[in-house]
Amino acid sequence: MNKKQKTMLLRILITVAMLIALALLRPEGAVRLAAYLVAYLFIGHDILKKAWKGIKNGNVFSETFLMGIATVGAFLLAILTKNGDYFEAIAVLLFYQVGELFESWAVGKSRKNITALMDIRPDTANLEKEDGNVEEVDPDEVEVGSIIQVQPGEKVAIDGVILSGTSSMNTAALTGESLPRDVQPGDRVQSGEVNMTGLLRVRTTVPAGESTAAKILDLVENATSRKSRSEHFIARFARVYTPLVCCLALAVAVLPPLFTLIFTGSADFLSWLYRALTFLVISCPCALVISVPLTFFAAIGGASREGVLVKGSNYLEAMANTDTVVLDKTGTLTKGEFEVTRVQPNNIEERELLRLAAHAECASSHPISRSLQKAYGGEIDRSLVENIREESGFGVLARVEGREVAVGNHKLMEKLGVTASSVTEAATVAHVAVDGAYTGCILIADTVKPTAKEAIRQMRQAGVSNIVMLTGDRRETALKIADELGITQVESQLLPADKVEKLEKLLKEKKKGSQVLFAGDGINDAPVLTQADIGVAMGGVGSDAAIEAADVVLMRDDPMHIARAIHMARHCMAIVWQNIVFSLVIKVLFLLLSSLGLANMGLAIFADVGVMVLAVLNATRALHNRKD
Repeated sequence: MNKKQKTMLLRILITVAMLIALALLRPEGAVRLAAYLVAYLFIGHDILKKAWKGIKNGNVFSETFLMGIATVGAFLLAILTKNGDYFEAIAVLLFYQVGELFESWAVGKSRKNITALMDIRPDTANLEKEDGNVEEVDPDEVEVGSIIQVQPGEKVAIDGVILSGTSSMNTAALTGESLPRDVQPGDRVQSGEVNMTGLLRVRTTVPAGESTAAKILDLVENATSRKSRSEHFIARFARVYTPLVCCLALAVAVLPPLFTLIFTGSADFLSWLYRALTFLVISCPCALVISVPLTFFAAIGGASREGVLVKGSNYLEAMANTDTVVLDKTGTLTKGEFEVTRVQPNNIEERELLRLAAHAECASSHPISRSLQKAYGGEIDRSLVENIREESGFGVLARVEGREVAVGNHKLMEKLGVTASSVTEAATVAHVAVDGAYTGCILIADTVKPTAKEAIRQMRQAGVSNIVMLTGDRRETALKIADELGITQVESQLLPADKVEKLEKLLKEKKKGSQVLFAGDGINDAPVLTQADIGVAMGGVGSDAAIEAADVVLMRDDPMHIARAIHMARHCMAIVWQNIVFSLVIKVLFLLLSSLGLANMGLAIFADVGVMVLAVLNATRALHNRKD
């Protein structure tokens, strides 16, 4: 409990003690009035103060105004009727404060996830100086290319590449994955990871403000600024609902006794005033106004703890309505770890074909390029390569040792007017042409991620009716992967612009109220991520383009997290609708009972504070996402 919560709890306990003492001592007359007035002001002074501030600022119809006018009215009614029953007015404020304490506790519990995230970025970095000494500095002072040391048990302060040392890294704070990751020189480490064993020397690759931890914190901190349609609806509803119930309460207090007076010559104004005050207490919309935003807040916090970073509750709500999931193949459903499986030369030595292809692709970081360089195995002499041109969606052109080398797909060969051999194997094919003559092809295969098939099954289990795979790969390869995963709709041999076109078609064909989700690994997927109703970047925290374009960022490069994200969103929206329906049904029922004189202040307290407490407790369930 924080200081504010402890103070609130102390006030509640002291008020309860005062009420018990008054019930036992039973003072009379002015002493009784004074004692109960002290108890009333002790527990309710902050509510009355907020109500008065709201009136001065033009925000008259707030929940504190409803509480204030209802309880002040009840207190005055007790004086007017001379029955000395001040307990109800104090009880309303007492239980309202109990509800506020529950709300504060629930928000605090949700904020713990955010606070835990704040701890992933250390306040200092161990900067290694030129003389070999180590100085503890602010991470923002560390320049790119500097060397920092990470001791066992410390968090990595800035993203970088390991120069020396081996260790196991705990990545749970970033990915939710409890299994440590072994690292060695040459491996990348991200800020927020915890060094578990050996001393590491790391050369930084980005400024502290652009490191992984900083990006995550920025995403989570800004998530609450993007409101869902449900939250906007509740805010608009409260603005209309509160003045409406005030008018209805006034009508309950005035119209029935007025009609009775006209037709019978007498009326019980005090009795109808009591009903109107009870009506006001019941009508407070706190359960809705508090629980709906709290549910989204809790869900975003709970998701971030599992490595699912949602940029706003509007995206969480949209993801809950996902009917179509569009998946990029390479890097999303497959590992993206290509290996050369066969080399088919044409009037050239196999080794020479690999050498020319590897040199032409030497400037590219694409997985296919890396696989060609790995298959060649020799040293790449970049001085032999010039005039490299990358044709997006086709391949690469480069001058190698004065010869024009083209490496790419069948479309590139057609574009260059080169006749390429036909390959029927289910593999990615890199055709090679030298000086306009076809010199053979290299077959490259990718492997499906072990969790991909189960991820597809769970997406369907979550209610996704349409799953589409998009790829720039050959039709045969795409169909083989799709068949293995149980995906029936496949679009292959697509250029980046074609992917956008296919997505636009799916957006036009979607059912009313449903959403189209696109998930990719963040490499060359920014246009499609932006176009989709919900763009999900997998393992894309290292990619600025992916973070900028995506609505949801998955810290783990695992398709199962796409299914988990959809489950989380639907779990959150189920809680939101439970709270909305439950709150409105109880409110309407008790407002009718109050109007008929069948509900007293005790039932009013349950209808307001009791419902709020139950709704808030239900909202906290969003912190713990079900593992369906």
